[in-house]
Amino acid sequence: MTDNWKDIRINPDRFWANFEAQAEIGATGDGGVNRPALSEAHLAVRDWFRQQVDSAGLAFRLDGAGNHSAVLACGPAGGQTLLLGSHLDSVPYGGRFDGPLGVLAALEVLQVVQEAGLKLPVNLEAIDFTDEEGTLVGVLGSSALVGSLRLDDLQTPRGGREALLAGLARAGLDESCLLAAGRPASSLAGYLELHIEQGPRLIEASLGIGIVTDIVGIGSYRLTFSGSANHAGTTPMDARKDAGLGAAAFILAVRRLVLEEFPGCVANVGAVRFEPGAFNIVPGLAELILEFRSPRKESFALLEEALLALAFDLAEQYDLGLQYEFLGRHQPTPMSPAVSQAVAAAAEALSLRSILLASGAGHDAQLLAEACPSGMVFIPSVGGISHSPDEFSRRKDCLNGANVLLQTCLRMVYL
Repeated sequence: MTDNWKDIRINPDRFWANFEAQAEIGATGDGGVNRPALSEAHLAVRDWFRQQVDSAGLAFRLDGAGNHSAVLACGPAGGQTLLLGSHLDSVPYGGRFDGPLGVLAALEVLQVVQEAGLKLPVNLEAIDFTDEEGTLVGVLGSSALVGSLRLDDLQTPRGGREALLAGLARAGLDESCLLAAGRPASSLAGYLELHIEQGPRLIEASLGIGIVTDIVGIGSYRLTFSGSANHAGTTPMDARKDAGLGAAAFILAVRRLVLEEFPGCVANVGAVRFEPGAFNIVPGLAELILEFRSPRKESFALLEEALLALAFDLAEQYDLGLQYEFLGRHQPTPMSPAVSQAVAAAAEALSLRSILLASGAGHDAQLLAEACPSGMVFIPSVGGISHSPDEFSRRKDCLNGANVLLQTCLRMVYL
């Protein structure tokens, strides 16, 4: 094989036309999209994706987890598959780049390889994973593909059991098929994902490409402080068992703990609920949702332990009860060094400056890394904004990222 493959590039007009077309499906009018997993808008963009696959003369694949794929048989029959992709679902009223960029870049890679007539030692597949964003379960499609999805995940999903069943019904999916959608790890040559950074590091450093070394671990709990509901006007301040005070103290203490003792980690309390929830009643119960993240397994475990200990200490300090419910955990996941090296070589060949960095968000690559060599390519996010209609990445950065994905793919199979 000659080195002609090193000169192959994506078709920028076709790629960008596809990107803009998908952004019109479920568009919210302010630059964003509203396509929660298995909603009508999500199913519509998946129908559009299938039309593009058919128009390109590629094979279409739909598995039991509802993952949609374009398949290019450019390798030996029965040979391994190199997966490329991301997801087309969005958070409610989110951005148009998070997820679709990776899916459409993957589709473009398959079209370019097909048009160049390249014969590879592997077959290629551009995949759109189901429910990456967690509207229903979270990384549902990739968990199913690698065989790590469990019945318990479906019985108590984060989005609620009724919402999951309704979404599956809309999509014509069955729970038993979800659990049977796994593929043998031996069938996978690797996985590559192009994504926006969703943070400010690349844009602030004027760098074109981020090479992901690790994906953060994410854990979550529901914490419930319990005190005594009482009249807010007649109960002295020093005689109260105020569950809201415990929750407020915890939120402030979490920030101090992470800043002072866990550099590189983050924690967040994103939802708080008081009972009875009236302006003139001391809260007898305060429920909050805690999430924490770390790129390293050691600090992840220590952070989890420290946060729970902090909650119990504050409950004791304010004479409150405390109950906690474990909601879920994904361990920190390193990416393949060999894949990262291929990304770095591709970026260098394209004269793009790159940097090694950890991902502060979860991705399907976190699940695929359990089964095969996996890696991620980041491009800059203007302002570091994501999960918002204001999410934006420049056209030139999107095109650069797609070309890095293409050249990384070819380097993985040829070198």
